[in-house]
Amino acid sequence: FKTCPGRVMCKVLCSGEKEVDLAVQSAKAAFKIWSQMSGMERSRVLLEAARIIREQREEIATLETINNGKSIFEARVDIDISWQCLEYYAGLAGSLAGEHIQLPGGSFGYTRREPLGVCVGIGAWNYPFQIACWKSAPALACGNAMVFKPSPFTPVSVVRLAEIFTEAGVPKGLFNVVQGGVATGQFLCHHPDVAKISFTGSVPTGMKIMEMAAKGIKPVTLELGGKSPLIIFSDCTLENAVNGALMANFLTQGEVCCNGTRVFVERKILDVFTKEVVKRTQKIKVGDPLLEDTRMGALINRPHLDHVQGFIKQAKEQGAEVLCGGDLYVPDDPKLKNGYYMQPCVLGNCTDDMTCVKEEIFGPVMSILPFDTEEEVVERANNTKFGLAGGVFTRDIQKAHRVVAALKAGMCFINNYNISPVELPFGGYKASGFGRENGRAAIEYYSQLKTVCVEMGDVESVF
Repeated sequence: FKTCPGRVMCKVLCSGEKEVDLAVQSAKAAFKIWSQMSGMERSRVLLEAARIIREQREEIATLETINNGKSIFEARVDIDISWQCLEYYAGLAGSLAGEHIQLPGGSFGYTRREPLGVCVGIGAWNYPFQIACWKSAPALACGNAMVFKPSPFTPVSVVRLAEIFTEAGVPKGLFNVVQGGVATGQFLCHHPDVAKISFTGSVPTGMKIMEMAAKGIKPVTLELGGKSPLIIFSDCTLENAVNGALMANFLTQGEVCCNGTRVFVERKILDVFTKEVVKRTQKIKVGDPLLEDTRMGALINRPHLDHVQGFIKQAKEQGAEVLCGGDLYVPDDPKLKNGYYMQPCVLGNCTDDMTCVKEEIFGPVMSILPFDTEEEVVERANNTKFGLAGGVFTRDIQKAHRVVAALKAGMCFINNYNISPVELPFGGYKASGFGRENGRAAIEYYSQLKTVCVEMGDVESVF
């Protein structure tokens, strides 16, 4: 395992079939206890876990920065969102309920919202701790147990979350962590005692998880890739739009699935917008992610850095112009010379058929495309297999709502971007997946309804 400076931080043993089975059986035993507790009892435990995370914010954020390579500034935000997520679902845990339905003759029916059992969470490497909280908080609030597999590139911080849940008072084994890659994930997906799978990651892996889950008729939540449009109209507030474009492309070194990497700019303001974006991008401080003024840390590993560099090379071959950045970056600190750093890149002269515009790069690369009319840009924005997110910058509020209504995307932003309050559902359309994280909507994906019909009179028979 390698951190942002390119050195070995620790070595982690992969969980095989035996270890996966032990984790699932342990979670299954804990589920019997946890699922019988009241929602208020579960709420108190989740609130205690949130309190611990909040008190240890700096320590956990530092661990996450070393784990992932993102700036400490961003890592602190991730940790804040994590404890807020636990608090939010702690608030919902005591209110989970079915409904009563009156039937003729004094008979009635009711529904019960019941937990699923042992749920599996499989996380991505860009937001390791936060994703684990996004998946575990609603799962545990509904009365489930969870076995979580982090990415093998970022195995460390989720172990701390497991320790925190234990400190907070969950039954032993309720939240278990297994480490490993493809094989470990396969053991989890095929395990007969697993009731549900929630995955965050790439489209190809999501397809394989669906196939494995289908063999056991297991429900899945898939939060997959994106190539999201960010539409900048000429009547926008320019400074806000520039800030939005930077937020939509360069958070976590551009390694964000919902990033608005196709930046459509109305031709009237194309030159002034592009000039300002380039100027601001060139000022982004790249380097040691543990320094307070760093705003972009290191990419996750060398193969991924090479992958991103390959997209830039191909973009130039296809006619795109590198307006700034795109080169490898070597910090002055000799301890960081082997780090996976690059300068954030802005591409101009882009067209819709270029690979850099069609495929997810998952790195700090922004593609700028001009447009002339609202109808045209909506059609072009939707011309993608993905549908995770989309954004609009305009001072015309009617146009803003009209455009986001037309976008085929699950998470849309008006005059902001990459804001993810835990109160709002998050998820995609089309190849970007289905199911939702966060908000009340997530409760639907971590529970099941049981219907009970009660007859108060004599049973009539047709026989």
